[in-house]
Amino acid sequence: MLKFLDHLEEWLIAFLIAAATLIIFAAVVHRYSSGLPIPGVQDWLLTINMSWAQELCIYMFVWMAKFGAAYGVRTGIHVGVDVLINQLAEKNRVRFVLLGLFSGALFTVIVGSLGASFVWHMAQTDQVSADLELPMWMVYMVVPLGSYLMCFRFLQVARTFWKTGELPRHDHGHVEGIEEIKDEDLMPYALDDNLHPHDIAHHKNGGGERK
Repeated sequence: MLKFLDHLEEWLIAFLIAAATLIIFAAVVHRYSSGLPIPGVQDWLLTINMSWAQELCIYMFVWMAKFGAAYGVRTGIHVGVDVLINQLAEKNRVRFVLLGLFSGALFTVIVGSLGASFVWHMAQTDQVSADLELPMWMVYMVVPLGSYLMCFRFLQVARTFWKTGELPRHDHGHVEGIEEIKDEDLMPYALDDNLHPHDIAHHKNGGGERK
């Protein structure tokens, strides 16, 4: 079930980015092509209404951003300042990491609940978007859905960290399709410095005790 949710999350983000890019490209081509004095073609292009494209792409990017934020929690992409936390003893470091994760979960569940209330009240109205004439409650559904998913991801990361001591890590230097060079002696997340986030598992098994 979790794997299906992971794939669904990735497919949705990829689809929104790709679809929005294609729509923007088509709208730009249409706009500039309509200004060319080509007999027959210009008249035909002017009959095509693409005024809805900008509004749709804005909504698609908002949805992509909300679900992308949840994806970022799951994969460890979000930037965090952990210089002070890395200096703490192991027990205190665990407590502060969990405090941060649970705080994120609390914040997102509050935002999700407020968003759900807002969507519920908006659904009782006839308010629609300007160009697409979509019911606005459908547009704003992204707030509770994205926020609750992000809350779930915070709790998922906290549970994994509590059990294994591992935090999700994202290697920004990794290029998909290029074989990774394995070096058992070099574990960036176990280095005794303030440049890499310290999780418990790698700190114990790969980096030794802090001096």
